[in-house]
Amino acid sequence: MKLQPVPRDRSFAEDARVVSAGGNARVLRNTYALLALSMVPTALGAWIGLATGLSTAMTGGMGLVVFMVGAFGLIWAIEKNKNSAAAVPLLLGFTFFMGLMLSRLLGVVLGMSNGTGLVMMAAGGTAAIFFGMASLSTIIKRDLSTMGKWLFIGAVMLMVAGIANLFIQSSALMITLSVLVIGIFSAFIMVDLKRVKDGEETNY
Repeated sequence: MKLQPVPRDRSFAEDARVVSAGGNARVLRNTYALLALSMVPTALGAWIGLATGLSTAMTGGMGLVVFMVGAFGLIWAIEKNKNSAAAVPLLLGFTFFMGLMLSRLLGVVLGMSNGTGLVMMAAGGTAAIFFGMASLSTIIKRDLSTMGKWLFIGAVMLMVAGIANLFIQSSALMITLSVLVIGIFSAFIMVDLKRVKDGEETNY
């Protein structure tokens, strides 16, 4: 008796695309969930910094050294452990540290007459930029990998210019750098989310 092949409604290639799309959606969903979770230690770090005045005590060169060592040390550790479970607590530690460092600026702004409004505006603007970049990442079809390399170079140049401005003390340069930081890191969000959507990144 000759066995007849079981008819299929779609090809193996189509099945693979469905599985791949499901995996990409899972990574994207987990990325958003981890981003939301990271807001908790950020807020906690900012609150502790404001309540204790810890970040205010670290002024001048000492504050810069602590920030550079802490931030880049944690970024290096996250990258080194990105394929293990240790990356999640390291990321949460990084966001806590950044909240702590941000508390000094937050304290200055909240001391203004319209400080609360400015903080809320900044939070709303950040959310709007994120969702805008997330929407763009689903619309754009072209490969953005080359753009990511140029953005990295731009980020390094911004860091160098920011350190130089600590000595130059130029208000115009500070405003220019602030605008460029918003533009470059907004583009980073779009590029990274596009990589997840295209299946180039499987680790959240």
